[in-house]
Amino acid sequence: MAHILNPATGAPVAERTEHSADDASRAADLARRAQPEWAARTVRERAKVVRQAQRWIVEHADELSRLICDCTGKPRVDALSTEVLPGAIMCSYYARTARRFTRPQRISPSTILFANKRSTLHHEPHGLVGIISPWNYPLGIPLHEVITGLLCGNAVLLKVATQAQPVGDVIGAMMRDSGLPDDLLAVLHLPGRIAGDALLDAGVAKLFFTGSTEVGRELAQKAGSRLVPVSLELGGKDPMIVLEDANVDRAAACAVWAGLSNAGQSCGAVERIYVHERVYDRFIAALRPLVANLRVGYDHDFNVDMGPLTTSGQRETVESQLDESLAGGGREMLRSKHPDADQSLFHPAVVVEVDDDRAEIMRSETFGPLLAVRRVSSADEALGLANDSSYGLTASVWTRRPATAAAMSRRLEAGVVTVNDHLLSHGMPETPWGGVKESGIGRAHGRFGFDEMTRPKVVVEERFAWIRRNMWWQPYSREVYDGLVGALRMGYGVGIRRRLTGSMRLLRLFVRRARGR
Repeated sequence: MAHILNPATGAPVAERTEHSADDASRAADLARRAQPEWAARTVRERAKVVRQAQRWIVEHADELSRLICDCTGKPRVDALSTEVLPGAIMCSYYARTARRFTRPQRISPSTILFANKRSTLHHEPHGLVGIISPWNYPLGIPLHEVITGLLCGNAVLLKVATQAQPVGDVIGAMMRDSGLPDDLLAVLHLPGRIAGDALLDAGVAKLFFTGSTEVGRELAQKAGSRLVPVSLELGGKDPMIVLEDANVDRAAACAVWAGLSNAGQSCGAVERIYVHERVYDRFIAALRPLVANLRVGYDHDFNVDMGPLTTSGQRETVESQLDESLAGGGREMLRSKHPDADQSLFHPAVVVEVDDDRAEIMRSETFGPLLAVRRVSSADEALGLANDSSYGLTASVWTRRPATAAAMSRRLEAGVVTVNDHLLSHGMPETPWGGVKESGIGRAHGRFGFDEMTRPKVVVEERFAWIRRNMWWQPYSREVYDGLVGALRMGYGVGIRRRLTGSMRLLRLFVRRARGR
């Protein structure tokens, strides 16, 4: 039995009976039986269910925001702005674009030699996909993959993090109320230690995981031994580069939102800030009142800016990184107020100034309300430091010069780069989401998200089935060889004479083979 407690108050939220690997196997069998009929429906028919889910989200926005707040501790404004509202947006967008992203695509021939072939790319569902989702955005993160998976004709096994199990159940109820046939979506309350093995043993055709790099690497190895493809959205240590011509006030305000909303528990949160020395003092001055006035606590009346950390393990990580940084020469610059309960999961927002990138606070994902700030002398120095990381999820560049922004964006090693903003692209379903290096494999959202949920199949048709033999079929002869050399020279030879001679040889061979000789 799992006991879910509110991270801010310690009050009980719900109890859930945990499922076993056998439960996952039974759910998979039912899902596989239900999936062919669902896949046989038109995309338009599947999209009707998703549009109904969008209406459900709108009608239940208050209850969803409250439940997310109770399970994670985040303020309801955070829940509404980063999960509930984006949930409605994504349902509308995916329902509207599903036909375009999944319809068969004609492939143009690469050469006139294949003009007799008609090639079409089809997007087929995997069949049964498994999704393991985290607790930090319990509605916003899994919904992207659940919706695209279903629209593509798959059945889905959804394993939600223990702390977020009530939200997972609401996703299941929402889809049932929206008209999704029985057994196509199974919400599983599996203990984390067995979840990956249980889903793989259940026979999922693809596994989607959002979480830590360490667990993602382990799941990839297990899936690889079975040749099961994976899509992994893992950790981040996201840099924010503030150049000398930046709008400093906007940059400081975004650092607070993108770095400290959800108590910093976002894989794409700002964690490292590199500020040009010419605007460094102005940036700190702009940041100071924003951090000092940050209201930390439990959301009773909406007048709270930051909630607690969601788990005790996250608080330990934050405290360890902060202590190590200060002991190693880091300087605490700014600190917010926070509730007095020392044993609670609340932690103040803290800004630490560092002089080098060797500290843990600059190397390892924090996933908490710490911002590390470093002074730099040039854009090139900031770029080198930003890229000197094992992670590469998102990054941001702050400048008023479009050419500088474009050049920096191209050189940053990240899956997502935003200019004069940060983090928000996760709420934009049209933009791909995912990272490079140890931040993951694959992409979610938009066309890429649909591609991840399907497997490509190409169908190549012969236009001229009346031809008796292709030119390169047996029996071989010198004439066949010369005709194929003619094809090579016709297509790629240098000079008009060589091309004409080649085309004549090819034509002779084509005519003979068309007649069956």
